[in-house]
Amino acid sequence: MTDTKDESNVESRSLEDNLTAPVLDRSAVDPVYQAKAHVLNNAIQQIGMGRYQWELFVLVGFGWSMDNMWPIITSLILPAVALEFNQSKPPVLALAQNIGLLAGAIFWGFGCDIFGRRLAFNATIGVTAVFGLVAAGSPNFAAIACFTALWSVGVGGNLPVDSAVFLEFLPGSHQYLLTILSIFWAFAQLLATLVAWPLLGSRTCSETDPAPCTRSKNFGWRYFLIAMGGFAMACFVLRFVVFTLYESPKYLMGKGRDAEAVAVVHKVAQKNGTVSSLSLTDLEIHDEGGQQGVDAAAALKRKLEKINLTHVRALFRSKKLAYSTSLIMCIWAFIGLAFPLYNAYIPYTLNSRGASFGDGSTYLTYRNSLIIAVLGVPGALVGGVLVEVPLFGRKGALALSAVLTGVFLFASTTAKNSNDLLGWNCGFNFASNVLYAVLYAYTPEIFPTKDRGTGNALTASANRVFGIMAPIIAIYADLETAAPVYVSGALFLAAGALTCALPFESRGKASL
Repeated sequence: MTDTKDESNVESRSLEDNLTAPVLDRSAVDPVYQAKAHVLNNAIQQIGMGRYQWELFVLVGFGWSMDNMWPIITSLILPAVALEFNQSKPPVLALAQNIGLLAGAIFWGFGCDIFGRRLAFNATIGVTAVFGLVAAGSPNFAAIACFTALWSVGVGGNLPVDSAVFLEFLPGSHQYLLTILSIFWAFAQLLATLVAWPLLGSRTCSETDPAPCTRSKNFGWRYFLIAMGGFAMACFVLRFVVFTLYESPKYLMGKGRDAEAVAVVHKVAQKNGTVSSLSLTDLEIHDEGGQQGVDAAAALKRKLEKINLTHVRALFRSKKLAYSTSLIMCIWAFIGLAFPLYNAYIPYTLNSRGASFGDGSTYLTYRNSLIIAVLGVPGALVGGVLVEVPLFGRKGALALSAVLTGVFLFASTTAKNSNDLLGWNCGFNFASNVLYAVLYAYTPEIFPTKDRGTGNALTASANRVFGIMAPIIAIYADLETAAPVYVSGALFLAAGALTCALPFESRGKASL
């Protein structure tokens, strides 16, 4: 009987060790930081998944929603805005958006490693909501382009910040929830197209209407921005007023504020109705040469560290980590060009291709966009299942979904009628939602916490830089051909191939 009990204890300890085992190897991260991160991982695992994490899950989901919703909003209002303002180069609006997304990814992503997660977490949606509402009153194309860039500065920071915040409070046993978060991403697309259907489908000028397209006949896109801006403002109020976000304990530890990190762990435990055995000694015992300096020289050094490239260099500290960081940036870059080529102009594609099939009304265009959006919801759920499949994991799910996304895009060029085109686009949206669900979960897991915001910023910046290229291509390319679709499909296939070369598999392991 005693032997059986001992074996059970050994198995239990083995399971716990596996759940808190680090994704990155010892050569990739500072050993003192790694030791302390392991202690905090154990503390969070001991607390378990409770009220605080579930509330945070919903609020982080709002950030996921904004990341997908507002680029889709831009693409949905693009035809109506171009007609009202008689704009000869409508993709300039998408270009303004992507410039804002890049600025947001850089500022909030790098910034949250400097001034903390709390400020960035609360501010990003607030910025989005304010400028989204103001944009509804735009008097000309230049104004709507400027406001689009400004709301995109807020949108661009959501994923780099929110993924870091959620992952750092998440027990290792529940890291798959990062993938499930993408259901909010899918629902955001569904919500945007559901609201757009009545507002843009019936209160918008179409290309077949007699000119000119006046403001009074084209008020749908303004109502649409008011509705979506109001939703973003409600999300901001819930985040900032209703919920109390604690600063990340790993972030605090990485800044040498061990006592505050311990205090946060105990606050989370209290909110979850449990207790934590973590003490300050558990962290300080791993310090080399005693407690971190608190004199003027040490304070000055920490201030100077904020303005150098310490966090960037840390992500290239070893050959393996540098290889991993470079590859994941390339994958994000390829997808950053591929996805906008499809997504930013899907209403135009459905409208123009539908017109050639004899059914290109504005109403049908937005109805089909809604149908496509519905398929994204099960895609996010499938991604959450695939990442936990043994011998498949994050890398397998990411590679498979990227390849399938490219295949569906190539197949869409064979459509003989609008129903064929709709079907292939539904397949594309399903596969791409699996892709994003896995990518958003895997990326922050392979960066150490103290540099995670910077790592997320690098990948998001690579994504946005290449995203800027998409509207430039659209301005000078012929969108009436299938060329953009072929380019997009090839980039997704390339991203799938690069995934197979990634050195780290994070399934069943705790992030540092």
